[in-house]
Amino acid sequence: MSLETFGPVLLVGAGKMGGAMLEGWLKRGLPPASLTVLDPAPSPEITALAADRGFHLNPAGTTTPPLVVILAVKPQVMADVLAEVAPRIPDTAAVVSVAAGKTIADLGRQFPDCQPIIRTIPNTPAAIGRGITVCVANGLVSSGQRDAATALLEAGGEVSWIDDEGMMDAVTAVSGSGPAYVFLLAECMAEAGVAAGLPAELAARLAGATVSGAGELLRTSDLDAATLRKNVTSPGGTTEAALRVLMGDDGLPEKMTEAVAAATRRGKELAG
Repeated sequence: MSLETFGPVLLVGAGKMGGAMLEGWLKRGLPPASLTVLDPAPSPEITALAADRGFHLNPAGTTTPPLVVILAVKPQVMADVLAEVAPRIPDTAAVVSVAAGKTIADLGRQFPDCQPIIRTIPNTPAAIGRGITVCVANGLVSSGQRDAATALLEAGGEVSWIDDEGMMDAVTAVSGSGPAYVFLLAECMAEAGVAAGLPAELAARLAGATVSGAGELLRTSDLDAATLRKNVTSPGGTTEAALRVLMGDDGLPEKMTEAVAAATRRGKELAG
């Protein structure tokens, strides 16, 4: 679905994630006149972008009822924001939330029973168009509304749909929290490089470039991660020596399984 003839869209919250989505939509051709942004304290960058591109920012009067609403506010203020904004949203509009931990049932309490609602879990690389967003919808969301949500969310990268909302805590544990695991890997590689005798700046540069380069190779290759790993590992070589440590008893595979399980449990606790 092309964004060039798309709209009207209401974006609630133009912080880091919402602002990144907004810029992505405009780059992909979303007509500024069809876009309304509500944010109580917009950044100077968003204010300047509104003046330059001509989308509606915190309009005083009424605007065309939106077809899609994107909720990009922090989970802890979602209820207060919706108490103010929900009456302005028609019950035919698809409401798309990018707030972590807010279930479809949580969101539904703020809307009529007939409201189409989509819950999503993006991750921070979406800010540069390289993320992945997983979506689940209630039974009121039409195929056309799914397509519209996909078109908007693809501004942040890949989009995938699931049918079981119960999987969302595990999704959060893998892809939502996952960038932090990768950043930690880069940190640990750099620190290990220093311990092996490298200057700190060089070790950090090597670690960062290696992690980002390997990620790009994984993204563009037809091979899976296990095959790519094996391709780097020469029998009896340095990589094999390192992997014996990382993949040994209580090594990275076991620790990662424990970490994802812990994040999944915490997600369930936060969702109540």
